[in-house]
Amino acid sequence: MKTLYAVLVTFVMAAMISSLPTPAGAQEAKVVIKMATLAPKGTAVAKAFEELASQIREKTLGEVTFKTYWGGVQGDEKDVMRKIKLGQLHGGGFMGPGLGLIVPEVRVTEIPYVFRNYEEVGYVRKKLQPDMNRLFEEKGFKVLGWMDLGFVYTFSKVPLTDLMVARKQKWWAMEGEPISQAVYQALEISPISLSISDVATSLSTNLIDCANTTPFGAVAFQWYTRFRYMTGYPSTNILGATIVKKDIWDRISPPSQKIIMEVAAAQHLKIEKATRYEDAKSIDLLRKSGIQIVKYDIKDKEMQYVFDASKKARESLVGRLYPRELLDRTMSLVEEYRKSHPSDTTVIRLDQGQ
Repeated sequence: MKTLYAVLVTFVMAAMISSLPTPAGAQEAKVVIKMATLAPKGTAVAKAFEELASQIREKTLGEVTFKTYWGGVQGDEKDVMRKIKLGQLHGGGFMGPGLGLIVPEVRVTEIPYVFRNYEEVGYVRKKLQPDMNRLFEEKGFKVLGWMDLGFVYTFSKVPLTDLMVARKQKWWAMEGEPISQAVYQALEISPISLSISDVATSLSTNLIDCANTTPFGAVAFQWYTRFRYMTGYPSTNILGATIVKKDIWDRISPPSQKIIMEVAAAQHLKIEKATRYEDAKSIDLLRKSGIQIVKYDIKDKEMQYVFDASKKARESLVGRLYPRELLDRTMSLVEEYRKSHPSDTTVIRLDQGQ
């Protein structure tokens, strides 16, 4: 159930931040990196990105600055990627689907119903990062930082109490998104493919009834006003990264490159914390707005059916999205974490105590 992408979209693409004024005494920036984002200003996440850009401008003595186009004015992730290829933009913050347009293998940590909590996600992704960084470099991109953008839940107009009810709903799937399509097929659901920008209108006109996103994504795009229910059990975790084209990265002096990577490492950790803060605030708002959280028993036969269908879906993507070896390694890393942390059985679910 991976259409969560609204989420990431909401933060990640904020990638460094706008054209900040030149500090007194500093020379005009030699390298201006043009980034694009769907993210609105004013959130804790956006402020963390602004701090990142400000520090880079200051610590490189004005050699490098970022000009960010906010609020989706440059289009969705596919539009942004096309403009990067044309040289009109240099990079941005992307979610899994956008990153997968460059390196499909990166999607392996977004397969549904695998990760239970942030610690598992962080452990596995950190182990895989060196290989992913290399794959992006081979495709001509520099990864400035990685982050998780939160867990995804399903929002609906009616309570999804069982599979029969779920199959009668009109589900949204992001256009061309392979993971969600594979999961829906395994669940015998025929989704309606739309771009993120079309979701709000489609909810208003009843073209769709259900959408998957993070709590913050539902609030940021005002989708939650069209829903009455959300699932309490998470389906997946959104991957995010800030990337720039290697050709402009190579124009930056080695000392400034080192500074940027040091600043980015620290700030992306702050961005993750800001993301969780925004999610927590959003969950509170969702509850207060009257959205009801549907509780699920993971031992229930229908939940087991969903888990089995998700496994079938991830297996179907072997050779199409990622190689067998990478999927096996990912699952082995999950088990490795669990064996070394036997007491950590936490699941990031919202229906506890309901």
